[in-house]
Amino acid sequence: MENRYNLLDEQWIPVVGEGKVGLRRIFTDAGLTALGGNPIEKIAVFKLLLAIVQTACTPEDEDGWKALGCDGMRKAVLAYLDSHRDCFWLYGDRPFLQMPEIQKANKQHYGALKMEVAVGNTTVVTQIQSETPLDDAEKALLLIVQMNFAFGGKKVDNSIVLSDGYEKSKTGKPGTSLGFMGFLHSFVMLPTLLESIYVNLFPKESILGFGGMFPAGVGTAPWEKMPAGEKDRVADMYKKSYMSRLISLNRFLYLSEDGAHYSEGLQLPDYAESYCDASTAVDFYAKPKPKVIWTNPERRPWRQLTSLLAFLDGKNSSSFICYQLKAVFSSARLNAYPSFIIWSAGVKVSSNAGEQYLTGTDDFVESEIQFQDYFRCDSQNFYESLESAMAELERMNKVLYACVSSYYKNLKVDGKSFASNATSVFWQLCEHEFQHVVDICSGPDAQEGLQPLYRKFRSFVNRIYDENCPKDTAR
Repeated sequence: MENRYNLLDEQWIPVVGEGKVGLRRIFTDAGLTALGGNPIEKIAVFKLLLAIVQTACTPEDEDGWKALGCDGMRKAVLAYLDSHRDCFWLYGDRPFLQMPEIQKANKQHYGALKMEVAVGNTTVVTQIQSETPLDDAEKALLLIVQMNFAFGGKKVDNSIVLSDGYEKSKTGKPGTSLGFMGFLHSFVMLPTLLESIYVNLFPKESILGFGGMFPAGVGTAPWEKMPAGEKDRVADMYKKSYMSRLISLNRFLYLSEDGAHYSEGLQLPDYAESYCDASTAVDFYAKPKPKVIWTNPERRPWRQLTSLLAFLDGKNSSSFICYQLKAVFSSARLNAYPSFIIWSAGVKVSSNAGEQYLTGTDDFVESEIQFQDYFRCDSQNFYESLESAMAELERMNKVLYACVSSYYKNLKVDGKSFASNATSVFWQLCEHEFQHVVDICSGPDAQEGLQPLYRKFRSFVNRIYDENCPKDTAR
């Protein structure tokens, strides 16, 4: 087959302010600031970029990471891409991250693989939900998303099995990075894309220390050596590596002109078995089984910040942990940067009888929280101040909910919807001020500095109560 559409040179990766670029441009242009696309596409592509960097130049330890530097990483990756150019053809005899052997599987329309597109007898509400033909750039991006964020359900053709003795159920399992309801993923981001990739590059000693989840270390990149099936020596070793959480190979697929041959691929253990993506937050000590932070459009990621940063609390060893954030915060990586961002994103999904889909209340979620001069403050004091501020906001929220409910109860009316709407508005107003909360908690005398903000938040409560509980009549 003809090798065509090389991902190094073709323009397929959405980038803010630039349109689409190729992989080589990502590691050549230091002026690129951030990835574009929807939140799931951003996570999937960022994981791919991390997988390329970890393959090209994983340092031994933190000293090796510092010696490598952002520019050293860039040069090492470009040298790697030049020497492995033949691994990045989207079409050909060795198509990128694809399994030609899976062509026996039924072919699905590309719209069936896109979570925001309505297919079959699903109602089309807006034009964006309509299926449209995809060009090669869109197919490449869809391929990357399917490796980690494939929807569970019966769209996969699991009658095709590549490994002798391996059995598949009729219903495909959700992607490793998606899970049952949609995991929330968090990364530290810096002013440029190259710096963001560099600060999230981990040495071998850190990877081996991620709760013992990756005994095989970094692992071999799948574009260099794909497994022959669902269960063989390569697949078993791959599942034990950090690479499997960057490119999970949850689907075996093969791109054709008008659709994709599509079947369930590798299945990795999940958080209930004490395994997770480094970018998700899990409480492994929770009973009766571990808990994870899910994506929730009604509970924005900034409200989960104390859980995402729970590793900063030296007084509590039993709490949520996000290895991606902990590895960056626990080292001196950010000392050279006056500011950085915690970027959290995900998608909330619904399930019924194993079939995953987006309902009217499901949505993508994306959030940025900026830290200024963080390393000039004491991390324990910062965390305690932030935890205290969030507890105060929760207390105000409960008071508002209780008062609105009581008002309508006295009128012999069910006030749950009114109370829920009131608290939703309260959190929306608080979100606009939350950056100020973080800034104050990072500085000295946080408790005193928060008092003016508390007065402002209390004014929100009084105003929202008056709007939801009219007092214009004698009644």
